[in-house]
Amino acid sequence: MNGTIILPEWLITSALEKPLHQHGVRIVGDTITDVAPNQELEKRYPDDKIWNAPDDVLSPGFVNAHTHLYGILAHGIPLAKAPSGFWPFLEDFWWPLIEDRLDHEMICAATDLRCCHMLKSGVTSFYDCTEAPFALPGCLFAQAEVVRRRGLRGFLSFEATERVSKENGQLGLRENAEFIDSCQRQGGLVQGVMCHHTTFTCSKEFILQANEMAKQRGVLHHAHVSEGTYEPEFALKEFGMRTLHYYKKLGIANSGFLASQCVQIDASEIALIAEQGIRVSHMPLSNCEVGGGIAPIPQLVEANATVGLGSDGYIDDFFEVMRGAFLIHKANQLDPRLMPANIVWYIATEGGARALNLEKVGRIAPGWQADLQLINGELPTPLEEHNLYEQLVLYRNAQHVTSVWVAGTVRVACGDVLDADWETLEERTRSAALKLWSKAR
Repeated sequence: MNGTIILPEWLITSALEKPLHQHGVRIVGDTITDVAPNQELEKRYPDDKIWNAPDDVLSPGFVNAHTHLYGILAHGIPLAKAPSGFWPFLEDFWWPLIEDRLDHEMICAATDLRCCHMLKSGVTSFYDCTEAPFALPGCLFAQAEVVRRRGLRGFLSFEATERVSKENGQLGLRENAEFIDSCQRQGGLVQGVMCHHTTFTCSKEFILQANEMAKQRGVLHHAHVSEGTYEPEFALKEFGMRTLHYYKKLGIANSGFLASQCVQIDASEIALIAEQGIRVSHMPLSNCEVGGGIAPIPQLVEANATVGLGSDGYIDDFFEVMRGAFLIHKANQLDPRLMPANIVWYIATEGGARALNLEKVGRIAPGWQADLQLINGELPTPLEEHNLYEQLVLYRNAQHVTSVWVAGTVRVACGDVLDADWETLEERTRSAALKLWSKAR
């Protein structure tokens, strides 16, 4: 069977390894079948299609391990005053002005535009949380059709919560369960995740119910964890222990648990994450925006925890998100050695795939999925083995992504997202945003 040979200037197989000069890959269908020097690949497979990329770096696609795609609709919303902290951000802004007003059309408009943004940014896989209590039921099913058309590898979930009512919380859990069941029957690149919001919006019984539903279906169970100081203070007051210790007491702090944010956690919780195999997703830029703080990611990495990187629906360009992870921790902990560029690249690729429990995704090796991106490597100074990761993290953006493959299918070529009518996508999103904003004015 004939395949495609991609011949770049540089190849990143795994960010934990040195980049390879003048090495490329062969893909057949959705799978990488060979990795070798460019000239050797051309000799081995003379009948294959050749994709020449003499100025580019070939890398695994990025994995956006946590986002809220509908979040783009909040960009620029009119506000009388900015929220004064994390709790006011939720109670006075995010819940009443955004999430409680979402409908299917708004969710789908935002999803379509942001899927194209992610592809243009080199993202090939993502995990999205939707909380829209008055858009139940069916919002995940509507959203999934958009994601399938765009061809990304997507995990979708409804952020079930009892903050509106216990009945609404059950609708959220049912949305997740029915969507997961449907995706498992259907197969394909779009799948579901079980999700509850937090310890302060969900009862013990509700959290345990969500966890049991996840275990029955063999999927991850996700929650936001200690995004600001509010939740650990709440947990200490209500349960006599910090958030992750409470989850351990409930029996769900294990490798089936995906904990996003993990900003306000202490050393004992870092140890617990590593010991129990809890998966973590890190959102450096949005944590700053909401005033939540700066997560102890260098310590989690040092403890060999599974860590992925996410945009949280704040800034789409994944290079900007990586720059945040690269720079913020150095400044916060007064140590320029922290979070070297290759580690940031790792958590943006294979680390994120591991956080989402994706198999054979995030690395370029025979037998692994052909989720790939080409990035233009023409910089003012030469790319070399010793500086490649740092140069890319510091000086590349979405505009420099030239090609993207998801499961072996080309989704971006010559810098253009295929089948993306940007004018229509943006107009639809603006209309959805104005509808959302109408009650905020």
